Amino acid sequence: MMISDLDASDDTFVVLQPDENGPEWFASVAVLDEGGYEIVRRDTSRDEHEVTTAAGINEIARDLTVWSAARDFPGRPTRPVTSGETRVKVNMAAWQGS
Repeated sequence: MMISDLDASDDTFVVLQPDENGPEWFASVAVLDEGGYEIVRRDTSRDEHEVTTAAGINEIARDLTVWSAARDFPGRPTRPVTSGETRVKVNMAAWQGS
């Protein structure tokens, strides 16, 4: 399911979360009746809960890609964090449905 596949009748939301029972974090994107999207980000391990709205799927895809890259994934090797620049490689076409 891509953000661009969402509509107001059948596919009204999509959820991004790790594939595990009781994940510590998730993000969802839902179609709003008045247009645009509601974005929910929740991470219980960091005590984060944020609800925002946006109109553009490019902005939403970019923000959620960067946000989810900073989350803990089961089985992902830990790596040291340096004080330098952090780079995130993003496949924007996958999120946008292109």
